[in-house]
Amino acid sequence: MMEKKVALVTGASRGIGKAIAIALAQRGIDIAINYRSNEKEAREVMKLVKKEGQAAMLAPADVADFQHCREMVKQVVDYFGRVDILVNNAGIRADNLLARMKEEDWEKVLHTNLNGVYNCTRSVMRSLLKQKNGGRIINIASISGIYGNAGQANYAAAKAGVIGFTKSVAKEVGARGITVNAVAPGFIQTEMTEDLSENLKQEAVRAIPLGRFGKVEEVAEVVVFLATKGSYITGQVISVDGGLVI
Repeated sequence: MMEKKVALVTGASRGIGKAIAIALAQRGIDIAINYRSNEKEAREVMKLVKKEGQAAMLAPADVADFQHCREMVKQVVDYFGRVDILVNNAGIRADNLLARMKEEDWEKVLHTNLNGVYNCTRSVMRSLLKQKNGGRIINIASISGIYGNAGQANYAAAKAGVIGFTKSVAKEVGARGITVNAVAPGFIQTEMTEDLSENLKQEAVRAIPLGRFGKVEEVAEVVVFLATKGSYITGQVISVDGGLVI
């Protein structure tokens, strides 16, 4: 009998992370739900995962803190006995033109969006290597990290770093059967895009060949494919952007 797979999804209490957690659960995968402060929403996600017939646990931690991440992974391994899939989804935005960007806004975005990927991946790597049966790491990047975006120097720099990190780690661990890929969403309907002005939204839609914002479920399906089917895909960046970056 095959052991059940376990996925740790960071930033899973809402938006893309929530959709990923539910989609993986629908494929028979147990879920560790990471969140930083939205415990109420995280518990709702846990209910939805269990409704799919999968085991779930809450895994609170600030991914920007390395020690938090080490403790979180230990708790997940203690609870499930393993981690097979890591989805580095947690992220924040603090947009502004560089001339007006505060130092703390630069640092907090880099610490969460880039350092967080290192912190979680580094923390889970020993467990993945010890299991000796491979594993999947999927990093949520952004098209901003591919083509840049005015007012997002901090966010774009962090996500570009995630892409470089993805490619480098893929080369390091490929021989151990561990795949490392990135998914780069474009404009997706989430709480993070709700605060965009109507003018910016309309301008963005005009630039997207498919003529609309994406849905969180459309990002989640790509993550599920990489987590469950993409056994010969590694070091890649898959854009889910309606054709915005062609």
